[in-house]
Amino acid sequence: MADVVEERAGVQVLVCDSDGPEVSTVQDALDLIGASYGGEAVALPAARLDARFFDLRSGFAGEVMQKFVNYRVRLAILGDISAHLAASSALQALVRESNRANHVWFLPDLPALDARLAA
Repeated sequence: MADVVEERAGVQVLVCDSDGPEVSTVQDALDLIGASYGGEAVALPAARLDARFFDLRSGFAGEVMQKFVNYRVRLAILGDISAHLAASSALQALVRESNRANHVWFLPDLPALDARLAA
């Protein structure tokens, strides 16, 4: 399956295929924002994120997340990131704070995203 724009809970979402290209640069993130075709959100499997994203010292997560905020496109990172969370209390705090806000969410799957969008 390719990345596809779908309406989910009344919101236009670019749903990214887990087998798509890795997001390893800020330009890759900008390409996803562009591919959303003016949509309101991008659902990105965590497996497509370069490992640097989960190492907050690299600054990559902050750069990527800031691009989505700047362009007013919500980012939902989907999948199991428990191994990354176990290794970093800073990442735990980031996930907790992000999930309280409305711009970047860390969620287990698409049904969780649907519930979040419908709320």
